[in-house]
Amino acid sequence: MGKTQKWAVAALAAVAMGGAFTAIAADNNAVANHGHGAAYGSAAVVAGKTYKLADMLTYAIEDEYAARAEYAAIMAKFGEQRPFSNIMRAEQTHIARLTPLFAAHGVALPKDNAAQHVLVPATLAEAFKIGVDAEVKNIAMYEAFLRAELPADVRLVFEALKNASKNHLAAFENGVKRGTGAGSGAGFGAGNGNGNGAGAGQGGAGRGRQR
Repeated sequence: MGKTQKWAVAALAAVAMGGAFTAIAADNNAVANHGHGAAYGSAAVVAGKTYKLADMLTYAIEDEYAARAEYAAIMAKFGEQRPFSNIMRAEQTHIARLTPLFAAHGVALPKDNAAQHVLVPATLAEAFKIGVDAEVKNIAMYEAFLRAELPADVRLVFEALKNASKNHLAAFENGVKRGTGAGSGAGFGAGNGNGNGAGAGQGGAGRGRQR
């Protein structure tokens, strides 16, 4: 078992003990809650609606919890896969960048409650589609928030995470185009101080469709 796969298994174990991960389904309505309570992360964001800073920070970190969890669950089922392994590490960095903003602006840091929302796809092909859908919604969420008046530090982080998600989206779209007959070779770093750590990784051995 590789280091990243061990990390994914450990992360899932932490979730089972009260941590959080969220599922991101391809269906727009399913993304909201998968039948498990209120909308979570980007699924709770409605276009054109105005949000308080506390709400924006909460939805943002929930969505990053969500992505980290979903990609960890995918690797727990299918093994260590690029770009899921690299992007999962990037999501951890996104969480780390968002976390200090809560204390800085007097907002309570929400618990990582996404475990109940995790949706494990039946096939690797579905996993790439879930990744596309998740990143599209994440980008739309940050774009909506960036139209509001924001403190400079919050704006800087939201911009960086939006741009990083655009890189993630490109990697997942590439995987969809490949049909997952071969593993996607595009890898992404976890991000530097400005949140963008895109890098071309070497693709590992691909996996065929799972049945």
